[in-house]
Amino acid sequence: MKDNILYTERVSSNRTEALFLTLTIIFLLLFIWHVTVSGLDILAAVFLGFSSFFLFCSVNYRTLVIHITSEFLKLTFGIFTWRVPLDNIAEFRLDEIPLFMKYGGAGIHFMLIHKRYRASLNFLEYPRVVIALKRKAGPVRDISFSTRRPEDVLRLIQTVVFDNRVA
Repeated sequence: MKDNILYTERVSSNRTEALFLTLTIIFLLLFIWHVTVSGLDILAAVFLGFSSFFLFCSVNYRTLVIHITSEFLKLTFGIFTWRVPLDNIAEFRLDEIPLFMKYGGAGIHFMLIHKRYRASLNFLEYPRVVIALKRKAGPVRDISFSTRRPEDVLRLIQTVVFDNRVA
């Protein structure tokens, strides 16, 4: 597989990492404060749960790895991997969505955009590419992902998808 990789990019965000770590600490401090004042109860468990969730996010969503081969696009975000066969790509373009959806969070999100269910693997400060699928992956019809080099990604997908269709 290593010889077959046409493009690799590792995307990370210090701001996103700082946000997740800050939220981890805030909820951990709320947990400690609440246990000290009121003891261990449901609210303390909620605070601990949020702290654990944001700790997971800070570790898991540290780096998005993008691989493009002649056969597939592979997106890896921590323990999660999404693989799109290039012959399943119907369209691809820069992702232009409403601001409240665009800045709705970092990590992996699922949302409805223009009546199409989308998986989004993203960081807030980078542009995104969106891929429309010919055949749905479960309920997912589109996949978007952050990249520092959207023009290069789009150009390479164009070249590889066109070459595969012509061959």
